Order: sequence, then structure tokens, then C-alpha cells
Amino acid sequence: MSAVIETKNLTKIYGEFHAVKNLNLKVSEGEVFGFLGPNGAGKTTTISMLTGILHPTKGSVHLFGENLSDDYFNLKRRIGVVSEQQYMYNKMTACEYLSFFADLYRVKNKKRKINELLKFVELYKYKDKKLGEYSKGMRQKISISRSLVHDPDILFLDEPAYGLDPAGVKEVRDIIFKEKDNGKTIFMSSHILSEVEKICNYAGIIDKGVLVKKGAMDQLKKASSPGCELEIELVEVKKKIIESLKKLPFVVDVEVVKNNKNILRIKAPDEKNRAEISGCIFENGGAITGMSTKKATLEDAFVEITRGEVK
Repeated sequence: MSAVIETKNLTKIYGEFHAVKNLNLKVSEGEVFGFLGPNGAGKTTTISMLTGILHPTKGSVHLFGENLSDDYFNLKRRIGVVSEQQYMYNKMTACEYLSFFADLYRVKNKKRKINELLKFVELYKYKDKKLGEYSKGMRQKISISRSLVHDPDILFLDEPAYGLDPAGVKEVRDIIFKEKDNGKTIFMSSHILSEVEKICNYAGIIDKGVLVKKGAMDQLKKASSPGCELEIELVEVKKKIIESLKKLPFVVDVEVVKNNKNILRIKAPDEKNRAEISGCIFENGGAITGMSTKKATLEDAFVEITRGEVK
């Protein structure tokens, strides 16, 4: 797959503050790329440079193989943007608002396109309602509709689920899934890591302006905690059981859960090691009453990577 988004040593400096430092990344056509980082890490600054809102201090942005600064207006027509901060014309209806942007992009069959989008985001029955009367979730869906009015090839979403209730988060997720199925390349930032894990197949983590980790979602999760974590409940946890488990060559760590002294938490490279772990417990007089597996999550990876624990 060819890269439709590529940055080369992308940098933004304000005075002596480096908001983004020498960022290099590639996003292939059809990918859904999650861009993560703590508050103030440089996510919005990066997206602003990727979309031409901000000019980089140095480095470059290439979209579809073309330098954004060399062909800004033509490339701008091929991208859609949903910013974290939404500014709307509250006295306009949804139809009027989308019509305004459709005219800017000279969209053909404007009325049909607007009706299709409003049905797509399930707001058609509110099309004549003023935007100032919309809920936050409805406004977010209209923003996404506006970003799609000219049928862009790339969709940039900066915190698309920010401030939404669980129902609103799911509605936005469903819209993103539909656009993913339609073949759109999607570049999104979000602080809701569980949503990124569900939606994205690739991700990058930025911290203090530096891209510290990037890769396929499964690779990122493994980077934080290789293998799996077992929680095993016993009738009684004996010292010799713990000592014997620690001697197993594949066991990374064994600890007693703080709030329940009858549960052991065991880190191992693979869930397939469960049988050998169980056997070791039985051989040392243990009786298992329960067992569960906890696999590494994106949240685990994010916390460890931004603390500098993963290289």
C-alpha cells in the first residue's frame, strides 16, 4: 500500500518551545490510524500541520505523494477535517449549514448529497432545526457530515468523541466504521483509548512532541506487556507454590493480589502456558477455584510508553 500521508522531520517551534519535533510517519491508503498522546503532547498541532492550518517550522507534509505546501488548494479538496473545537453558525439549519460548505466545494447534486449525509448520520428528521438547538452529539455528527460533503479521500478527526455521552460515542464510532468500510483513510486523535482500540488498526503515540512509538495495534499492545497475565484463585496461597511458579522458565512475574490474598497474578509469554502453571500449582498442594486471563490493552501500552518504560 502506498502512503497517502507522510511526514518528513515535521517540526513546529514556538519561541524556544518545541511543540512537535522531527516527526516522521507514514499512513497507507485505507488505514485507520490512531494518534495518541497525553494532553499537550502535540496531537492537535500535528493535525493542524497535516491539514494545512499551521505551517511547519521545518520539515514537510506529503499527501498522496505531493508536498502540501506546493499544491495546497488541490490537496485540500481531497481531505475532510473535524476539529476538536467546533465553530458553527447556530442560526442556520443543518441543511443551510451543509449547503454553505457544499457551495464552497462546488458539490454537484448538492441537495441529494446533503440528504444522503443527513440520513447517513441519522439526523434527516432534524434537517430544518437550527444548529443552536442541537445537542453536543448532534453537533458532532453534523461536523462529521460537513467534513464528508465533498467526498474526501482522507478524513482527519481531532477528538471526535470529546465530551459525548456513551450513546454519542457509539454513534460517532458507527459513523467511522461506515467510512472505514467505504475505503476512506482516517487519521484520528482521541483520549478514549478503548475507542481507538476498537476502531484503529494502526497507531502512533506522541509524547512531549516526539513520536515515541508507532505500529500495528497488536504490536503496540505487546510492547507494553509481552504475553498475558493470569489471575488464579486458590483455596489457600502457600509460599512454596509461589516459589515453584517463579522457577518455571517462562514465568515473568508472580504476585499476590493486594485486595485478595487468595489470588495470584502471574505474567507469562503465552496463554498456552496455563496448563503447565496449573500443573505446578497442583504438584505443590494447591487447589484452584478460578482462573481468568487478562491480555494487554492499548491503555496498558499507553501508560507504560508515556512513562518511558518501553523502548
